[in-house]
Amino acid sequence: MTTDIRLAAPDEYAATGELAAEAYAADGFVPAGSDYGDVLRNAADRAANAELWVAADGFDLLGTVTYCAPGSTYREISQDGEGEFRMLAVSAKARGLGLGTALTHHCIQRSRDLGLSRLVLCSASYMTTAHRLYDRLGFIRTPDRDWSPLPTVRLHAFALDL
Repeated sequence: MTTDIRLAAPDEYAATGELAAEAYAADGFVPAGSDYGDVLRNAADRAANAELWVAADGFDLLGTVTYCAPGSTYREISQDGEGEFRMLAVSAKARGLGLGTALTHHCIQRSRDLGLSRLVLCSASYMTTAHRLYDRLGFIRTPDRDWSPLPTVRLHAFALDL
């Protein structure tokens, strides 16, 4: 399999959003009563207000991540000099192929290319598989930036000094 990481094309926004929503829903990561599934599906807005990246094998979309450079309205916890990424998702058919790692490495390199000193992210407390990935790549828990968008959801913050 030849996988490229590239910006999503406008005609891929709907499929990219659906990929993210399906991946999160399959893992039980769309909180009951929330509109997060709709937020995940709105890839066009992420492309307009952040950077919407996809991992693709030809025209087959396998994964996605939203990179939030300084100035992006999708930033949640990043501060001056920091990049942030959100909504990392890999399709069920591509799990175990290292795409989550590849997309995260892409965000690390993107931050370096922009001359940023740190990359940060938030991940729900129950996303333990993702936490192991971030730990393996050298991210450090930064509990002083933890927060809750809903009473039933606690987001853990992670940071990687570049």
